[in-house]
Amino acid sequence: MPTASSAAADRAFMLRALRLAERGRGRTAPNPVVGAVLVKAGRVIAEGWHAQLGAPHAEAMALSKAGAAARGATLYVTLEPCAHVGRTPPCTDAIIAAGIRRCVVAVRDPHAIVNGRGLRKLRAAGVRVEVGLCADEARETLASYLRVHEHGLPRVTWKVAATLDGRIADAKGHSRWITGPEARRVGHVLRATSDCVVIGAGTARADDPRLTARGIKNATQPLRVVCDTALKLPLTLKLFSRTLARGTVVACGANAPAARVAALEARGVRVWKLPLVQGRVSALALAKRLAREGHHEVLIEGGALLGGAWLRVGLVQRLALFTAPRVLGAGLSWCAPFGATLTSAPAGRVQSVARVGADTLTWVAFKGGR
Repeated sequence: MPTASSAAADRAFMLRALRLAERGRGRTAPNPVVGAVLVKAGRVIAEGWHAQLGAPHAEAMALSKAGAAARGATLYVTLEPCAHVGRTPPCTDAIIAAGIRRCVVAVRDPHAIVNGRGLRKLRAAGVRVEVGLCADEARETLASYLRVHEHGLPRVTWKVAATLDGRIADAKGHSRWITGPEARRVGHVLRATSDCVVIGAGTARADDPRLTARGIKNATQPLRVVCDTALKLPLTLKLFSRTLARGTVVACGANAPAARVAALEARGVRVWKLPLVQGRVSALALAKRLAREGHHEVLIEGGALLGGAWLRVGLVQRLALFTAPRVLGAGLSWCAPFGATLTSAPAGRVQSVARVGADTLTWVAFKGGR
């Protein structure tokens, strides 16, 4: 039975591993973000994290740093170590070879190729394995990865910038800029830590955005996805330019004109033909396609129709609501009406409210649904 002091130390080391995992955020997909801490005689001797896709896993980085000192140590790792050959060798082999005495794991990996294999292999080799420390915190860190491998769907965040009266554009359709530069910078951080950004045809036509993460050092650019049912958007949009086309996907209906498909593909744009729901690209079909393609963290940036559709069918897990201290009194609301009542409306939970420059950022979590 562990003492109170040793339990507290275990928790502190695992929380440290979770903080290290965040260093890889936005650069590891479709791999998860993972952190690892090696401890011997109550002292940290090495740390590691999965820095980017193809780089050593967190356990391998920590073990490499520790060298021979790892023998007899305890390894704290935020996700079950892999036991298969992928882009890198199995972490279980490295752990066993290093002589690790005890391995503390936050959560089991639900990926079909792992899912307990790593735990069983370590135990068979005589390593003392414990699972479940800081599991709630780890599940939040790994939320998008776990959602894909448990439900076949990505984690979806809807980012909204609105006035106090809920307007995302004035009566003339102008939306730049509702929020200030500090809020816009946070928006770019959200892009940099997402695997893809999704917008609708209306937003693409009105704003002609690039959907790139700017001002963020060493940012990995997200996939850019625009829903355009009949492929009516002009080819002059920035998303279809030579510099951005190859990182852009257009989701459309099965009957979209072949000539328009060819014109987009000639520029390097990928065209995904998907089922329609009420005349629009199915949110569920697109979400499943993104998950299959390895895009686990999805950011919706607009607009009211698109975001509202994803929210209505239960695909939005988080809302990032930037609110500017302005009142327009007219204009476009941030969520299109979809007929909910007080008893049927999607119910969220406020996670945090913070000042961002002159604006506020409210994080709301939606549970249930898909």
